[in-house]
Order: sequence, then C-alpha cells, then structure tokens
Amino acid sequence: MQQAVVDAGRPLPQLTDPLEVELQVSAFAGPFAGNEELWEVVVGHLREVPSRRSGALLTALGHLLPGRPGQWARAAAWEQRSPRWDLAGLTFGECWIGDRSIDAGYLALLCGYAYGDDRHAMVFMIDEINGSPTRHAFLTRHVDEALERLKEQVRLESITPEAAHWLLSRSYDRFERRPGLGFGTDVHHTRLLARRRINLAMN
Repeated sequence: MQQAVVDAGRPLPQLTDPLEVELQVSAFAGPFAGNEELWEVVVGHLREVPSRRSGALLTALGHLLPGRPGQWARAAAWEQRSPRWDLAGLTFGECWIGDRSIDAGYLALLCGYAYGDDRHAMVFMIDEINGSPTRHAFLTRHVDEALERLKEQVRLESITPEAAHWLLSRSYDRFERRPGLGFGTDVHHTRLLARRRINLAMN
C-alpha cells in the first residue's frame, strides 16, 4: 500500500495546475485519509528519499490530509524542494444555497473558489430526508454555467462562505459516519478537497 501511494504521486511534479493536484491527491489518498499508520510510513519514506516527487507529494499531503498525518507531511515538506504549483493561493468566492427540502428532499450549495484568475466551483447536494449527509459533490471550472443551470432547478440565495461551509461541515460529518450508504463516487473522490475548503473557511 505504501508503494502504491508513492507511485500515485509520480505525476505531481510535472503538473502546473494546483486544482488538478488537489483532485488527483484527493482521489487516491481519500480512502486512506484516516490511516495514521500508513501515513507515518509514507511520510517517513518520502523524507528519507528526497526528490521532486517526494517534495511535491509531501506538499500536497500537507495541505489535504487531516490531523497528525497532515502535520507530519507539512513538516517533512519544508526539508524538500517546493513544487511549481502553490496550493496556498486558494481564495473564496460567492456561495449560493437553494432549499428544496420540502418538495424534493435536498439542499443545494454552490461554492466558488479560485487560484489566481482561474475560477472553479463545487456543487453539493445535501440529503435532507436521510439525516443531511452530502449525497453528491462535484467540481466544475464552468462556474457561471453551473450557476445558471442550478438556478433553473431551485431558487438560490446568497450565503456567506463561512455559513455555507458550516453547513457542509455538519453534512460531511454525517457522511463520514456512514460512508458506505450509496453516496456518489464524486463525494468520495473529492472529499479531501472539500474538507480542505471547509477547514479554511471555518478557521
């Protein structure tokens, strides 16, 4: 498993798009995010084998892994060469909420973000019938188009990033307590990416 994780980070030094870095790392690291034993071994290995790949993977893991594994990765990344991309440049944009809990059983949230001038958004569907877990979560670079399509389905109201991500924090807590209950693969693949935005908005 350790080698599989290290191998999955092989493309990272060649990437220039920080969002693509987040997507790739969230997809392969997400299923094991809570496995401290695994990350202790992975971080130790990457620290002992300095390279562009080690530096890139440690940097990404430091931003995306929760708890102690993220702290270990950040500390180890300081000892290595920085990658070409910068995950620290993430900024927050507008957030919108639409409530269809009465007629359709869900809340919709669209949250905007950017790396420099490159905007993106995440659209979340929160299941209000089954305890409010996040049922779907997908990412798009076509922010205006996604907003217009969502407006066709539900009446949207502006909401602050702090309030939006507070709702998401509660929803992801419920999803993570029951991760096997038929949630979309998009929720699993983007979980670390979403959790990072929740933590940044609330701290």
